Amino acid sequence: MTVLVNVIVMVGMLLVVPAGLRLTGLAELDRIRRLWPLFAAPGTVALWLPRGPTATALALCYALGTVLLALHAPRRALRGRDRSPAGIALLTALVTPAVAALALVAERWGHELFGFGLEILALTVPHFHFAGFAAALVAGLVCRVDDGPAGRFAALSVPLGTLLVLVGYFIGDWAELAGAAVLTAGMWTVGLLTWRLGQAAGRDRTTRLLLFASAAVLVATMLLALSWAVGEATGLPHPTLAWMAATHGLGNALGYALCSLLAWHRIRTLHPSESRTA
Repeated sequence: MTVLVNVIVMVGMLLVVPAGLRLTGLAELDRIRRLWPLFAAPGTVALWLPRGPTATALALCYALGTVLLALHAPRRALRGRDRSPAGIALLTALVTPAVAALALVAERWGHELFGFGLEILALTVPHFHFAGFAAALVAGLVCRVDDGPAGRFAALSVPLGTLLVLVGYFIGDWAELAGAAVLTAGMWTVGLLTWRLGQAAGRDRTTRLLLFASAAVLVATMLLALSWAVGEATGLPHPTLAWMAATHGLGNALGYALCSLLAWHRIRTLHPSESRTA
């Protein structure tokens, strides 16, 4: 499982975050986006080293980049920006990589942060790159295009679900199940709106297929997430963590996040007004 999880995390660090930052269209993020490889490269190396001081130091390099990114969120909030549902989704996307980096530093150090086992910490890293950053970013993009009740629900429920899952780590399995249910509802709404976006008149074939693929993948991956959370809370049979990494994790990374971001980059090129989050 370790090799697969590391590959998924590398996709998040090296591809998903910088691609997502470009999609925001925010000039203030250009500098951190250009510098991102300098932070992400040490982070990816840290994944493959034995736990210890060297791996921890490299993970801290990545954490520094995520903190610099996260600091944009309070600055934007204090200036009165991003109070809309799409804006809240954007703020969530800016902050969540730092949560992933904190888990990475602790796991590479071999420290059971807040009492969480190293395996859980290792899985927290991809979770907050994809269910955190990518999911919130795309929810915001979708809301910008469809600012009706469904779009606003998606843009608010994805950040809320992400927060509830994080809180559930500390409170217990039932709270985590509540977060998973909210997040699943939000992600399925994102999937529905993404599917509709793919059906729009004039959409080119490649973009249409990417949008359809990302929407379809969400049905399966979030059902897996919900089934795992139900099993953890109730004791009913549910997938193992290794199985979740190979299905839910890989599906969200490649089938959802990458397909979505590629589609939105194409939309930005062909229809720039559709792709801005701010």
